Amino acid sequence: MNAPSDKFRERVINAAEAALKAGGSVGPLELFQHMGLLHPVHFDGWRKGNEHYRVLEAWIQAGPEKFGKALRIFGEWVHARGLVPVEASYTRRTLRGVEPLQVTADGHPEREKFYRTHYAPADLNARKTQQLAEKLAKPLDLVVFEKVSEEGNCHECGAELPKGSFLFMEKGQPLCLACADLDHLSFLPAGDMALSRRARKHSPLSAVVVRFSRARQRYERQGLLVTEAALAQAEEQCAADAPERAVRRAQAAVERQAEDREFVQSVIQAIAQQFPACPPDEARSVAARTAERGSGRVGRSAAGRALDPRAVELAVIAHIRHTHTNYDELLMRGTERLDARRLVREEIERVLAGWKRS
Repeated sequence: MNAPSDKFRERVINAAEAALKAGGSVGPLELFQHMGLLHPVHFDGWRKGNEHYRVLEAWIQAGPEKFGKALRIFGEWVHARGLVPVEASYTRRTLRGVEPLQVTADGHPEREKFYRTHYAPADLNARKTQQLAEKLAKPLDLVVFEKVSEEGNCHECGAELPKGSFLFMEKGQPLCLACADLDHLSFLPAGDMALSRRARKHSPLSAVVVRFSRARQRYERQGLLVTEAALAQAEEQCAADAPERAVRRAQAAVERQAEDREFVQSVIQAIAQQFPACPPDEARSVAARTAERGSGRVGRSAAGRALDPRAVELAVIAHIRHTHTNYDELLMRGTERLDARRLVREEIERVLAGWKRS
């Protein structure tokens, strides 16, 4: 077998292992995402019912040869690992109920089943097997958006949708909550996990409220829409066991601190492996900032927590950009972000090359 084939096989196997570790099971769609052949944004758009991604198979960036080769290697890996099939159910919640999603254009039963089939370790106990099956069968939540723009109207009734109002997207068109039949729900802000969990559990209809962050270029959860009765029941339960939960929170905080210290050391070791000439104090600085909870930095992403080499490299690059170049100064002068990144790219590459020397 030639070197390119060896490299491709390694790429497939590494992606499969990463997907299995991240989700507890792995199917073709998860494999392609971890290989970089299916963008997570496209997959998420499909799961949410975005008409633009209705035929997800068309968004897999692989020709017939690469597609077939990747799946052959994947099948060999599944057999070698002794994994067992578990069927997923790709569905989404709508105002009309739960609807199935199609991967293929014609909805061919055999091909749809092929994409839905996940593979999991054969030694899972009955409880974990049941949890995995429930996870794979669970449809996505209804999503309501908090409006961040100034202008807009409901597609159905024409009502104005001012900034800060809630809207529901149906077939690519915005609806006010009244037209979406969600206006009887109450908004519960994020922040109290126990209250949110219980309110959602008791509410026969609920929706997740998100708002787009321009700074982070992603949607961030703001809270839930639940029935008033469910919220009242949840508040009553939370008041009853508040002292007990306070003790658990204190214990969890201590455990998180220990986990964070351990994670920082793991990041430092990962940096040392990839960049052996990186000064120890700089490696510690990168690790500390990368591992900061709630930072939104790459280290807190799924890839970062798994110490994916690319995630580690991105964290190091970000550190170099801010501490070894005049990037921040360029931004303060009014230079566009992408232009500033282009101007400092050569200096970043120079520092990276130096730190990679053993």
